[in-house]
Amino acid sequence: MNLTKALCAALLFGGIASTQAQLAWEKTEVELRPKPGEENAVAQFKYTNKGDKPIRITNVKSSCGCTVPALKKNEVAPGESGEITATFNIGGRTGTQVKTVAVQTDDPSQPMTNLVLKAVIPEMVQVQPAFVYWETGEAAKPKTITVRAGKDVAVGALNVTSSSPDFSTKVEKSEAGEFLIHVQPKDTSAQLSATLTIKTDLPKPFYASARVTGPASAGGR
Repeated sequence: MNLTKALCAALLFGGIASTQAQLAWEKTEVELRPKPGEENAVAQFKYTNKGDKPIRITNVKSSCGCTVPALKKNEVAPGESGEITATFNIGGRTGTQVKTVAVQTDDPSQPMTNLVLKAVIPEMVQVQPAFVYWETGEAAKPKTITVRAGKDVAVGALNVTSSSPDFSTKVEKSEAGEFLIHVQPKDTSAQLSATLTIKTDLPKPFYASARVTGPASAGGR
């Protein structure tokens, strides 16, 4: 009985070993913390062929167009190592971004591996509120947008331009180091709108909106 159990265990172990994936990954998930102002975050996923047969990487595909994977060669010889790089275009994104790269191979024991790129992107500035409005007929008094620098971000200068001459802007700096943008319509007798472009000494501009809207409905009051 013991001999039978031992033979069964040996066969089971042999079956598991034979189906073990040949392509071994150092990590399948990478977390990146780009610095403020950086345009890209690049993750490197390293692998080694632990088997005794060549492996072919047949396809590498990212979960979105903002992430571009790159592979130097498709054929991986036994014992050979390599890497796949994934370049994430940060753009205007902030917070935690999770992107995946699907890697397909001709290894029947593991034909698909999902690589995960996690980027924690700091917020450059906070624009609050990003939208100010007046109802038609409302007094054309200024309303204020506050611009605060994010953690470990220094903003030394700020200026604002309006896409419409119907809105004027004035910038002042508070004692707390925040920038206050006072926005004022010239007239509220008709519906108007403008995009406010906020430029600082940081690489990219930020945006807010100003609008004179129609009167609120009686049910909304």
